Formats: sequence, C-alpha cells, structure tokens
Amino acid sequence: MNNLAKLLAPAAFAVMAVAPAQADTFVRMVSGPSGGSWYPLGAKIMQVMEENIDGISTSNTSGGGISNVLAVAGGDAEVGFSYAHTTANGYNGVGKFNSKQEGVRHFATLYGSMFQVAVREDSDIKTFADMKDKNISPGKAKWTGTAFAESILGHYGITFDSIRANGGTVHHVGYTESVALMKDGHIDVFMAATNMPQASFLELEQSPGIRFIGLPKDDQAAIIAANPGYLEGTMPAGVYQSVTEDTHSMGIVVNMVVSKDLPDDLVYNMCKVFWANHGTFAEVKSVWNRVEQSKALDGVAIPVHPGAQKCYDELGIS
Repeated sequence: MNNLAKLLAPAAFAVMAVAPAQADTFVRMVSGPSGGSWYPLGAKIMQVMEENIDGISTSNTSGGGISNVLAVAGGDAEVGFSYAHTTANGYNGVGKFNSKQEGVRHFATLYGSMFQVAVREDSDIKTFADMKDKNISPGKAKWTGTAFAESILGHYGITFDSIRANGGTVHHVGYTESVALMKDGHIDVFMAATNMPQASFLELEQSPGIRFIGLPKDDQAAIIAANPGYLEGTMPAGVYQSVTEDTHSMGIVVNMVVSKDLPDDLVYNMCKVFWANHGTFAEVKSVWNRVEQSKALDGVAIPVHPGAQKCYDELGIS
C-alpha cells in the first residue's frame, strides 16, 4: 500500500463504519375542530406517545368523524378519532361513504357523545320542522355531526338544499366560527355531535343565551330505525344551565381507529402507553374520566388491530 493509500484507508473505514441514522416512524393523528374536546386530547395523546415510544415522531391536526376515517384508510393519517357507527359505515362502504374503507382498524372504544342542537334563547324555533328556512350551522361537510343533522332534518322532509331554496343558509364551519356567527346573529341554529357539557355551548349560554331543541320519543325511534348505529340518548336536566328537564336526542360512541399498515409491535406499545396514561388525558378534558379500559372493545364492528388485540388479551379485556 503506498503512502496515499495508507492515509486514505482509515478515513474510508471511518466513513463506512458510520451507519445512517434511522428515520423515525411518523404517526399522524387526525382529531377534531378547535374548540372541541378531540383536538386538545389528540395533541396530548400524540405528545405522550412520542415521549414514551422510541423511534416515532407525531403530529395532530383537526378533522371530523367521517373525514378521519377516510384519512386513516387512505394513508393520510395513522390514527384518528371517530364514532363507532361511522367507522362501521366506512369499513362497509355505506351511509356517507361511497366505497369500503378497509384500511381502518379498531384501537379503542372511548366514551358516549350526544348530538346537541341549540337556538338563541329568544328564537321562535321550537322543533326541527321550524328550521326549514333558517340559518343553520351543522358542522363541516365530512363531520359526523353534519351527517346527524342531515338524517334528523330529513325525517322532517328538510334538506340543506331545501333550506337554501326557502331563503335560509347552511354554514359548514367549525365550532369557533359557529359560536361567533350565533353571537353576531348570523345563524339561528348551532348543531354539534360532541361531549356534554361542551365549551362552545357553555360560552353561548353566557351570551347571547340559548335553548336546546330535543326530539320527541316517536321521532327518535323512527330516525334510529332509518339509521342503524344511531343510539337513543338523553341530555339530562342540569347538564347545562339551560337544560331544565331531560331532553331526548341521538347518542353516539366515540372510538379511535388506526391504520392497518401500522406495525403490530408499534400498535401494541401504543396501546400500553395509551392506557397507562389515562390520568394524564383526564387532566386535559374531564370527559376522559368516562373512558374505561374495561370497555375498550365495546361496540366493535370492524376488525381490531392485531397489536391492540395482543394488548387487550394481556389485559384480560374481551
């Protein structure tokens, strides 16, 4: 070996000995709108996952029940909040889904939510039938709450198009925008599928003052019969200051889904970390106190991710 070769050899060896750094697995979560419970919970869940699982980086962005299923199934996210009936519809390609979204897997059943509908306290709106020509805010286009609104209004022969044709408006905006619109008098009705009590409705109770619209029991039963997966629900007296008696509505169950393409060992570790930090998530939103590990597989209507299933088998949950 000549002198030049001797000089270069150690350097070449050193270069070959340094392996490139492993890139982290990117775990993206789609949660909910600003002003709701899902967004801050999603941010904390992803933060906890990144802090406790080696080799992952995380993010959290806003979304909605329907769009989150589409995002996870389509590879635009790895984790998402949704509702049990929405994920079932997505997996089977029915309801608001034009094709089967078979890329989603069940991760955890969380807590019940309620479809809530508020009007200004001084409004002349007494029932859903009175909304035929009003200004409403039912949620963004691919949110589960918007699908609820369409189903319930449809029972009364009302569509978004017919509202517009009658001189009303339909605002497909988020919670924060809806609150501002109602305060300014630009909408008559604010609808949302979310936990109770919810910050946006609490804010509107203070100003301008609101009243909740319920569903008669017979109408509730007919809507459920036409929309498998919807549940009977009740807003109990006192859940909001303005709810002075039990008010019937539609109930739904919140769940989390993950991509079928996430590695089994990663989802197993995510499941372990998720349940080990229950108290941390409850500090973000009190609704998390209703989440029970023993009910993590309740109402499952799509396949459970094998990594999560291994975790639940070890925890004795069936």
